[in-house]
Amino acid sequence: MNIADILSCPSMPIASPSYPRGPYRFINREYFIVTYESDPEAIRQALPEPLEPDGSNTVMYEFIRMPDSSGFGNYTETGIVIPATYKGENVNFTAQMYLDCEPPISCGREVWGFPKKFGNPKLHVVHDTLTGRIEYAGQPVAIATMAYKHKNLIHNPATGADDPTPIEQKLKKTAVNLKIIPHVDGTLAIAQLVAYNMIDIQVKGAWSSPARLHLIAHANAPVADLPVKHVVSGVHFIGDITLPYGRVLYDYLKQN
Repeated sequence: MNIADILSCPSMPIASPSYPRGPYRFINREYFIVTYESDPEAIRQALPEPLEPDGSNTVMYEFIRMPDSSGFGNYTETGIVIPATYKGENVNFTAQMYLDCEPPISCGREVWGFPKKFGNPKLHVVHDTLTGRIEYAGQPVAIATMAYKHKNLIHNPATGADDPTPIEQKLKKTAVNLKIIPHVDGTLAIAQLVAYNMIDIQVKGAWSSPARLHLIAHANAPVADLPVKHVVSGVHFIGDITLPYGRVLYDYLKQN
């Protein structure tokens, strides 16, 4: 194996790389998002500076089903996203993520700094209910339910036209992760806020319905640290989307 072979490898291990080079395309990616009011102090504690709370006191709990993901395969993930601001721009900070597939865990952590851990999330329809559930280490952590497709969010029955713009704007919003990677000696090699924006978005359907969310305390999956005070909305949508590479917003090591 020569140097050129080493430098051409997209990821570790070199004998069988965990993931190829991006960008990464997702077909029929399905979202179930419960937006809820939470504790302002808990939100502030979960946001790394220089991010600031956006003042809404809301958190989004997400289940995402990815049946066809280039380079990653078929998997489901779940986690917490917090609306925030960075230098006056509204952004979404990904606070916690749990999923059931190794390649997107490795790639997500190593490239964008997604806070991914292995768990067992499920998203499926049971009779008249869209159901999301996550277990970690054999214990239930979050259970979300939503009535199935009560209100179409993109179709106007009066005109017969579809307008996916509101959902597209939601998906295009700048998302931010805290990326932390150590040196071989244990000191920090990377400590950054990393941003990205989804592209090539095609919304295929979107609905709202009554929703509920139950979070359960767990030491290794502490989603309940952002408690549910009041459910604001439930949204369900499906589409095709591309995850491109990101950019550094803030480098903690260069500020010292």
